[in-house]
Amino acid sequence: MAETEKITINMNVVDLGKVDLIVEQGFYSNRTDFIKTAIRNQLSTYSNVVDPIIAEKSYVMGISYFNRDVLKKVLEEKKILDIKVVGMLVLADDIDVELATKTIRSLKVYGALKATPELKNVLKQ
Repeated sequence: MAETEKITINMNVVDLGKVDLIVEQGFYSNRTDFIKTAIRNQLSTYSNVVDPIIAEKSYVMGISYFNRDVLKKVLEEKKILDIKVVGMLVLADDIDVELATKTIRSLKVYGALKATPELKNVLKQ
């Protein structure tokens, strides 16, 4: 399982040209390195806003994984989950819609959600 996600961005040609010039001057190894550094710098700039929200709202940071056995245990304990993740949430392929709807009340994922298309559609509602 990859801990990175591929994204696509659109840039105007002048900005892209400037990035290429900076890369050519040796400040970065390639466009991707430049863009990742720029994103990290912006995340650092806004960490005073993001970090308290993550703590206050009890978000799990990183990769969270749930499979059928975990959700069956939740059901047996008569609990209902409010899942909040900053990073990646993985709902295993062995989780059916019925089990998910009985055990997951709400779902908020900032990052990536890995689940079957059927499960994603149901959980969006």
